[in-house]
Amino acid sequence: VIGGRSVGVPGTLRLLEDIHVRHGRLPWASLFEAAILRAEAGFPVSARLAASIQSAMEDGLDAFPATKAQFSRADGAPLQEGDRFENRDFARTLRLISAHGADPFYRGVLAGDIVAAVKTPTNPGELTMQDFVAYEVVERPPVCAPFRDYQVCGMGPPSSGGLTVGQILMMLDNQDLGAGPSLDAYHLFTEAARLAYADRALYMADSDYIDMPKGLLNRDYLATRAKLMNPVEASGEQSAGDPPWDDAMLLAPDTPMERPGTSHFVIVDSYGDMVSMTTTIETGFGSRVITNGFLLNNELTDFAFAPEKDGNPVANRVEGGKRPRSSMAPTVVLKDGAPVLLIGSPGGSRIINYVAQSLVAILAWDMDPQQAISQGHIVNRNGTTDLEENTEAAGLELPLSARGHEVAIRDLNSGLHAILITPEGLIGAADPRREGVALGD
Repeated sequence: VIGGRSVGVPGTLRLLEDIHVRHGRLPWASLFEAAILRAEAGFPVSARLAASIQSAMEDGLDAFPATKAQFSRADGAPLQEGDRFENRDFARTLRLISAHGADPFYRGVLAGDIVAAVKTPTNPGELTMQDFVAYEVVERPPVCAPFRDYQVCGMGPPSSGGLTVGQILMMLDNQDLGAGPSLDAYHLFTEAARLAYADRALYMADSDYIDMPKGLLNRDYLATRAKLMNPVEASGEQSAGDPPWDDAMLLAPDTPMERPGTSHFVIVDSYGDMVSMTTTIETGFGSRVITNGFLLNNELTDFAFAPEKDGNPVANRVEGGKRPRSSMAPTVVLKDGAPVLLIGSPGGSRIINYVAQSLVAILAWDMDPQQAISQGHIVNRNGTTDLEENTEAAGLELPLSARGHEVAIRDLNSGLHAILITPEGLIGAADPRREGVALGD
């Protein structure tokens, strides 16, 4: 994670420029004004940000002088709650981009500064200017899965989010989930998650570089997988299934690090345009390397750490030009072809569970969006069943243990945002675990 070697070419800025060219209504430069003012004027450090800074200082951030200075007081102590965080270097970066578009970032001075910055003394990187020049936005079709009367659409490979959320929901679609949260329903949820994460580990990666099964959302395949769900007892670690292929490959599963340093938001505007967007630099504070006021990612740690296992290739192995697999799950739910719900979350590889659990609550139990995303989290990634500490979910520790679950109580820090679209208007919800808010005109 720490140092320049974990840094991949950032794609978000070029993506935003591409979307603006095709769909934007306001002048490009005007979009940066509020952010520039905020960067120059600063904002008070929240309790959560102060704790994150302190933790990062203890985990390698203080080894990078420029990064440490950005997140420290004048005397070198970490910023505390209530301190003012200013970032004039970032304001200058935004002014450059607002005037000249994304090209300075991919072909000009900012790209050069990033290439120089990743050559850190410890764990130096190998990015070149050609890597930045060669970067291109790739538009891919959404991945959609049926659930109840809805189509749940999300991001396909290289993200595993849309496929894995879709698998969980399709395996639960014919199960008796009751009219609301229950021990039986949550047990079934973990059983479906085990099976979906097993397929994720073996098959899912950048489909430009790896052949993937065509049938991961095949109804018959998932109906067969769902028969492996034990309704009363934890089934333990599951193996990947054998979905329909065009040309089968012998692959080995992987479990990359994938840490939660991510943001998500949803917007519906007055024109009817809608966005569900997840963006990330991977770990909080990324690689710990900073330049021009912004932190550099450690996205390459989303790749598998070994290219093969037992002589078989790992789908998510490192390859030049390849995009690492993520768990981002920005989601738009349709009914009768019209959008009715936008949702998504940060949270590393737990994003899939956060989003799927909230979708079950809203779509199957008719739960209010705020209630749905505020409920205690229950997470299974084909192993331990994690329950969110200090929530009602933690109360399931003994009942789930009695069913054979290996249970752990954890801080499960999601950042879910949701907008429900109803005939009467919009209902917004923001995760109380972070600083997000629901706002509307």
